[in-house]
Amino acid sequence: MGIGNDAVEIRAQGWRRLAALHGLIETALEKELQSGFKLSMVEFTVLDALSRQDGWHMRMQQLARAAALSSSATTRLVTRLEDRGLLTRILCADDRRGIYTELTPAGQALLATARPTHDRVLEASLTRAELIPELESLVTALTSDEKTAIDVRK
Repeated sequence: MGIGNDAVEIRAQGWRRLAALHGLIETALEKELQSGFKLSMVEFTVLDALSRQDGWHMRMQQLARAAALSSSATTRLVTRLEDRGLLTRILCADDRRGIYTELTPAGQALLATARPTHDRVLEASLTRAELIPELESLVTALTSDEKTAIDVRK
């Protein structure tokens, strides 16, 4: 195998490790969020993304990027969350073609209730993944800034 092929294989191995870690975390989060809050992982991601915006609203295109969904999938998801009273759509005052999506008080409350579970499951999943030799270095890389921030606060 030549140098070029070695580089391709290294990237492929890295991608497979990242996909394995993502799958491990997403499966655990999906199970806990669904059973405890009737939220899918992507629904939680949308509520979380909206909560981090000034004024809690985003254009639909921004929301699609934040949730890694197509425009049509985002529209269907927003409709489901709107039907549950968790968010609302607002016409953009500057551009009548633009639509903003905004959390409702019920969406804010559900997110606030679900976030501790999300954070706990994420931490537990990363801790479990760190024990898997193939994933250890990736988890270390992902959490090294967090550990530095904790050390600085002490």
